[in-house]
Amino acid sequence: MARILAALLLVFAFALRAEAVEIKEVVSPGGIKAWLVEQHSIPLIAVSYEFAGGVSADPPGKGGLAYLASGLMNEGAGDLDALAFQKALDERAIRMSFDADRDQFSGAMATLTEEKAEAFRLLGLALSQPRFDADAVERVRDQVRSIQRSEDDQPRSIAAKAWMKAAFPGHPYASNTTGTPETLSGLTAADLHAYVKDNLSRDRLIVGVVGDITPAELGPLLDKTFGALPAKGAALNVPDVTLAQAKTQVIERKVPQSVAVFGMPGIKRDDPDWYAAMVVNQIFGSGGFSSRLMEEVRRKRGLTYGVYTYLQPYTHAGLVLGSVATVNARMGESKQVIESEIARMADSGATEAELADAKTFLTGSYALNFDTSGAIAGQLVGIQRYGFDRDYIDKRNAYIEAVTLADVNRVAKRLLDPSRLFWVIVGEPGGLDSKPETAKP
Repeated sequence: MARILAALLLVFAFALRAEAVEIKEVVSPGGIKAWLVEQHSIPLIAVSYEFAGGVSADPPGKGGLAYLASGLMNEGAGDLDALAFQKALDERAIRMSFDADRDQFSGAMATLTEEKAEAFRLLGLALSQPRFDADAVERVRDQVRSIQRSEDDQPRSIAAKAWMKAAFPGHPYASNTTGTPETLSGLTAADLHAYVKDNLSRDRLIVGVVGDITPAELGPLLDKTFGALPAKGAALNVPDVTLAQAKTQVIERKVPQSVAVFGMPGIKRDDPDWYAAMVVNQIFGSGGFSSRLMEEVRRKRGLTYGVYTYLQPYTHAGLVLGSVATVNARMGESKQVIESEIARMADSGATEAELADAKTFLTGSYALNFDTSGAIAGQLVGIQRYGFDRDYIDKRNAYIEAVTLADVNRVAKRLLDPSRLFWVIVGEPGGLDSKPETAKP
């Protein structure tokens, strides 16, 4: 059955691409809301959902709590221990996963239509009655320790974590998603139960469903799955935050290449300039071979295999982030070129040809966000998260097409400023134009 489900997931996406996507709002008898895309030609249902909060809701001194909880949600629930719960999923080819990032605790489920009643029941059991048995907690804790050790050996991971720590001192965003070895060791089953009780609540819930199910069928299943959760979660006291003062930090590592993470203040997703900012980033640093950074840093000078920037709209901060890796001796040159290109884009703006190419790519590639049923369900959740209407999918490309060259040049000047850049470089970088601050990860 698992192979059948995997094959149907792929077929299902192609079936949906051939149809207009109609999003229906379903409200359960108990008042739980979900967005639904019906597709009855394939006997499959995919569910995506999230709760606001995520890692940012970890209590002080308990870093890694949300992440550890996400790894344990399908390790036993109700009267089923870990083995029994996994067996129940496997026998019915039900896929169930959980995750935690800085702003959301999320999950996904996929099931064959004939198993929908049991699939939704098991998901509800996992969310409302996780067991957090001692043996499961220790097993997953060891898995997280392994992830931490692996990240500590990867220069890019070291740089990314150090960047967040230095850029947002004292803010929850400064914490590692997986916590530290010390905080991870101190987490208890009581902490895990408290996190679930405080954060997996109906007032923070967003749900997207795609597949072989009607609104009338989905409504009662929403209550069955999410109805036992608390109506209201604990208060989320995470403030908005701005990036710390620009500087350059170096974390010394004996590696042949230096890896840098760099960033500056950006905008949030609800900013009116968002679509113009997407076009700016596509022209400037998207990572494609047509972007200015790839042209100047890789093609013309051979400094790197890849350099890129992207927009990161956290709930409480907007960022423009980027990364580059190059041989130690030429990191200073790479840094200088990147900063010069940032200044040039801000000062001189883009061309009509660059604008046209960026629009073509951004509108043409949008369909790739709907390549699987799970991805479509995830898009339904994301659209709701940002408060858009159900016709957003139909309107999105028009927002891109409406961006003018004047918009691009104005927003480039607003966002791109090398004097606001915050750099963290891991390695033994040479050629830096000023003495950097030495830091520990």
